[in-house]
Amino acid sequence: MSKRLMTALYWFLAFEFVLGAVTKYWPGDTIFSSAYSVKFVEWGYPSWMRFVVGALEGAAAVLLVIPDKRTRFLGAITLMFVLTGAATTHIVNHDPAVESWAAPAHLLIMGILALANWPADWRDLLRARTAQTARTTHPSREMSTM
Repeated sequence: MSKRLMTALYWFLAFEFVLGAVTKYWPGDTIFSSAYSVKFVEWGYPSWMRFVVGALEGAAAVLLVIPDKRTRFLGAITLMFVLTGAATTHIVNHDPAVESWAAPAHLLIMGILALANWPADWRDLLRARTAQTARTTHPSREMSTM
């Protein structure tokens, strides 16, 4: 895929999850569904859990649009955890397919994006980036700073 198309995909997915985060914080019904404060209780969770899920979705959406493999990987992995919980919740609560298809579909997409941005070494996720690391990771950047 071309770089522009992939960037557009990341931005589209981030927009979807920011919208999802906003609906979790919205106090009442939205144009998409009934109030999440009610839905979370119906699913067996405390009402405040929607704020945790919304915060994770919003933070992961921001990570997806930062053009760095490490941050995109962390965003995709975070969303994989959230979406695993969402898909499991829909299965356990026997929600109709029309309400349940999005979570497993997005889980599959995030799995693909996580694999596409997989770090060469797990320790790379924890290391601070230095100028030297950035130059060795992205040689094209070194040429542009000269």
